[in-house]
Amino acid sequence: MKLQRKNMLRATALGGLVVSGALVLTACGSDDNTKTGTNAAKTAQAGDIKCDGAKGQLLAAGSTAQKNAMDLWVKNFQAACSGVEVNYQAIGSGGGITKFNQGQVAFAGSDSALKENEVADSQKICKTGKGINLPMVGGPVAIGYKLDGVDNLVLDGPTLAKIFDTKITKWNDPAIAKLNPGVKLPDTAIQAFHRSDESGTTQNLGKYLSEAAPAEWKYDAKSKSWPAPGGQAANGSSGVANAVKDANGAIGYFELSYATASKISTVKLNTGAAEPVEATTENASKAIAAAKIKGTGSDLALSLDYKTKAAGAYPIILVTYEIACDKGNKPENLPTLKAFLNYTASEAGQKVLTDAGYAPLPAEIAAKVREIVPTLS
Repeated sequence: MKLQRKNMLRATALGGLVVSGALVLTACGSDDNTKTGTNAAKTAQAGDIKCDGAKGQLLAAGSTAQKNAMDLWVKNFQAACSGVEVNYQAIGSGGGITKFNQGQVAFAGSDSALKENEVADSQKICKTGKGINLPMVGGPVAIGYKLDGVDNLVLDGPTLAKIFDTKITKWNDPAIAKLNPGVKLPDTAIQAFHRSDESGTTQNLGKYLSEAAPAEWKYDAKSKSWPAPGGQAANGSSGVANAVKDANGAIGYFELSYATASKISTVKLNTGAAEPVEATTENASKAIAAAKIKGTGSDLALSLDYKTKAAGAYPIILVTYEIACDKGNKPENLPTLKAFLNYTASEAGQKVLTDAGYAPLPAEIAAKVREIVPTLS
């Protein structure tokens, strides 16, 4: 859903979202700012990108939830920086972290912060340093569904937990009916889809269910692998979204941009607030605004509040991190790595997220990321 800029400016309590005005893309090594017409319009969309010695190929892999954001960033960065190629493989957070800790990629994208053992493994690759978490993309984990005749559906934490744990198997179950008075729910079997690959999106959903429905969801909230029996599996956010789109009675979870792109209906959540909360970037930003930095030093891992009952705050949220070495990055990758991450964390880089269904970082957090990236060595 595209949101008006005036709404986005109200989205966070941490100083608001970083929103820039008119943006002008300046190609590397060029002082020509006199372009007009169509070319100027195209360059204005890409933002003010500084290449700062970027060259060659930069390999990265990880989160599928941020793929659409990464596609935008890569397109703009490559357009600005001649001869540079950024290759991001959307293989899931777990796969990205594995590749990073094996030294196969310069950075990894993950929907959750590194675990202690993953940080320890990173020291073998970073050598003089360790892997750190740099928050870069925010947004809601949408609960998408396809149910013929029903285009407005409300669920809560306990009901969602029972659905994904295959304890509720019909759409006209009394628990669902109670949350949707006046809605004619069909006697259709529920087909619950989950990720087949290791995923931070799975982990964030698990954290929400563990906190919002502790009596119903007894599984390990830290697991990136789907923990519950039953259900059907699909690979990546795109795989789950496609499965939900194609099957009547289906329900699944994925980043909002996948729901928007495929025109998939999304669940509103009864959080205990006065009104059910829709999965939008603005509503996710209200929840992300309450995040606290739990990392130390250069590490900016966040603690998210999944139990919020604030009005309009959508609690199933994720923040994707770009994971890089604080020290010990490969010299041949370092200039390109820093230039690219400088762009993604910049006002220009964050601004392009809004229309793609993502929530730009709260200003205070984005500012901290912009302080850390230039110190990478």
